Amino acid sequence: MSIKGKACIAGIYEHPTRRADGVSSAQLHAEVALGALKDAGLSLADVDGFFCGADAPGIGGMTMAEYIGLRRLRHIDSTETGGSSYVLHVNHAAQAIAAGHCDVALVTLADRPLAAGGGTGLTGIDTRNMPDTPFLAPVPMAPVYGYAMVARRHMYEFGTTPEQLAWVKVAASHHAQHNPHALLRKVVTVEEVLASPMVADPLHRMDCCVMTDGGGAVIVTRPEIARELGKPMVRILGAGEAIKHNNGGRIDLTYSAGVQSGRSAFEEAGVTPADIKYASLYDSFTITVIMQLEDLGFCAKGEGGRFVADGNLISGVGKLPFNTDGGGLCSNHPGNKGGMTKILEAVRQCRGEAHPAVQVPGCDLVVAHGTGGSLATYHVAGTLILGRE
Repeated sequence: MSIKGKACIAGIYEHPTRRADGVSSAQLHAEVALGALKDAGLSLADVDGFFCGADAPGIGGMTMAEYIGLRRLRHIDSTETGGSSYVLHVNHAAQAIAAGHCDVALVTLADRPLAAGGGTGLTGIDTRNMPDTPFLAPVPMAPVYGYAMVARRHMYEFGTTPEQLAWVKVAASHHAQHNPHALLRKVVTVEEVLASPMVADPLHRMDCCVMTDGGGAVIVTRPEIARELGKPMVRILGAGEAIKHNNGGRIDLTYSAGVQSGRSAFEEAGVTPADIKYASLYDSFTITVIMQLEDLGFCAKGEGGRFVADGNLISGVGKLPFNTDGGGLCSNHPGNKGGMTKILEAVRQCRGEAHPAVQVPGCDLVVAHGTGGSLATYHVAGTLILGRE
């Protein structure tokens, strides 16, 4: 069953905090939920579907439903796929609405790894019992190490350069300067990115995303409900999700699961990458963006480095504006899971509510894409195509 046009995003909210000292994760979930409902013009009593990941404290979302006060639920989904979880949640919410299982779905993300001293780990995910843990334990595997391997392989195969990687950060910084909540608002140059300390060759510190507390929420509804709420209609036109495995160690690092999730989303929406006016792309590292541009079809495989060079991702300057809130590289990466913020800025652009300095004119068709796991190992990709009615 296609979800094309059968559900809309009616409300969004991004928590302004970047460090949540003195605030519980449960409270953050409640605050983002109420913020998104207020944006939509709805109340807790209207919600009959709830979607969350493992960051929600308690028992698979059940505890948060009790804490927030969701009394009318008839559908609940606690899918967990790392940073792509919330892209999948919006897809699943649209499927549930299309099937008649709920009418108003709430999707929440909230976490506080900085305040809790949690590092780069994902809250609620116990890695001790994973079947691959005994084999990985002797080898240090911080996320940056894996992405450094992906970047180095891309350089070897396609001639991608550190300067091209740096252009991704430069574009994000040009956008972040206009976001009052962005953690890093200073505009940087290619030279400054390359002069920042090396973390894992070839990735410098400025090639890496920020780490923050915070969260966000999305309200997905039937079109008939969205039409009565007075907000610009943002329809979900297509969605895709896919997983890529390690393949017993015989893994090709030059592509991601986005090849399949993107193809599925564009086919369902009936549009092509050339039709897209704005792209929200997961930016855990600069190489992540280059890979997704290729895998989603915005350029040929191996051409991503050249595609991003010379400001081509900067709104008002380049061909394809991306992450106009500053993205994970400069603004916000709540709970080390950035898929939610990709949806939020895509909706702002589609509504015409992004900052005037970065708002894309006539932005009626956008893509939001997330990855969860690691591009160097197994991961899940999720893609959404959204359109303004």
